[in-house]
Amino acid sequence: MLRRKTVTAGLALALTLVAAPAIAFAASGGNGVPQAAPAPVPPATVYAQIKAAAAAALIPTPVQVDDLKKNLGLTQQQAELRLDNEAAAGRLEPLLRGRLGVAYAGSWVTGATSTLVVATTDAAQIPAIREAGAEAKVVKNSLAALDSAQGSLDQALRDSADVATSWGADLTTNKIVVRTPNPAKAKARIKAAGVDAGLVQVVKSSEKPVLLYDVRGGEAYYMGSGGRCSVGFSVTKAGSQGGFVTAGHCGRAGVTTSGVNRAAQGTFRGSSFPGNDYAWVEVNSQWVPTGVVYAYGSGVVTINGSTVAQPQSRICRSGSTTQNHCGTVQQLNTSVTYQEGTVSGVTRTNVCAEPGDSGGSFYSGDQAQGMTSGGSGNCRSGGTTYFQPVGEALSVYGLTLAGRSGPTGGPTGGPTGGPTDPPGGTWAAGTAYAAGATVTYGGSTYRCLQGHTALPGWEPPNVPALWARV
Repeated sequence: MLRRKTVTAGLALALTLVAAPAIAFAASGGNGVPQAAPAPVPPATVYAQIKAAAAAALIPTPVQVDDLKKNLGLTQQQAELRLDNEAAAGRLEPLLRGRLGVAYAGSWVTGATSTLVVATTDAAQIPAIREAGAEAKVVKNSLAALDSAQGSLDQALRDSADVATSWGADLTTNKIVVRTPNPAKAKARIKAAGVDAGLVQVVKSSEKPVLLYDVRGGEAYYMGSGGRCSVGFSVTKAGSQGGFVTAGHCGRAGVTTSGVNRAAQGTFRGSSFPGNDYAWVEVNSQWVPTGVVYAYGSGVVTINGSTVAQPQSRICRSGSTTQNHCGTVQQLNTSVTYQEGTVSGVTRTNVCAEPGDSGGSFYSGDQAQGMTSGGSGNCRSGGTTYFQPVGEALSVYGLTLAGRSGPTGGPTGGPTGGPTDPPGGTWAAGTAYAAGATVTYGGSTYRCLQGHTALPGWEPPNVPALWARV
């Protein structure tokens, strides 16, 4: 806490010192005599304070350093220096932008250790840039000019993927780069918009950007022939894009699916019903299997294994019709007969469900239990619901719960292995957490204060703005 206050105060002081002009006197003396103003702090001292504050606030994790060493071939010292320089660059940028004014043309980092480079349209500003410890580059176009051109292109090129797929300022080349499948069309549109051709670089590109979506248990998906079911659990499979497990009665092998947003999603690769009630859907590259269940008003639940909950244990179900409901396990290894046939090896619960919840997630704590099969009653008057244990589907299709290291479980639905609380706790980088979700880390429990996707270095003790210890 003390360090955080010190860093904040140092940054505020530096902003004040750089932004405010120095004055020789201030009329603040009680006897009417002008008092000498404090001597201004030299810019070099301000920059040094900023760099020191950034370094003091940075607490790199071993994972961050090791990733840099491995992926970029850096030494320990180079990796640590790179992290320091990148943190400082973000704090120095607004100060240099203010000092250079209309001549400012952007900044970026370069080289193994991320040296800061600052561009300017005025060569007379080179000493000021070097005083900050940055490299100077003199260019033709100011950042203001590039931003203005960007605004014009936003109007001229929007919603026309056949004309341009992306455009934005590349500060290193001092131009707006327009990527397009048809350079002639793009140039004509740019000319019609009155944008100076000298500000733009048109690049032929075959890129076809698409949206990317998370696969989350409990959310809706739609079958190609009509109807809606719910995702059970995200899975991975060697040599595959991965996907999710769901109920077998929702679709046969070959049936295509679309996601909660109706975007094309995947294809049923295997399905078993009746006898069993499980299936798996392989998703396309727009969808990313994520080891969580969306529990609607209860937040996002991270799944860390599939240890079977015993009778009378608390269990919850998430589905796209009635959202999240909880109850208890009543019987394991049960057989139930539907109009379409008998399904064996399912688990009976007193949790309610309704049409459209089929295939959705049954979970207990952070452990996957199974996929909603069927039942009786509803969520207004109560009812009974059966679920297909997840272990059999994983075993039959050679699947792994997303975030786990290997297939778990077996056809009998017995204990499926995997620790209930992995080393360090249930918090995991790369997981999307909703406000109100709880995790464990370092032996303590934390509640999420703001929805976010966790990154390395954002462990609950390190980011009190995101997590509160409970």
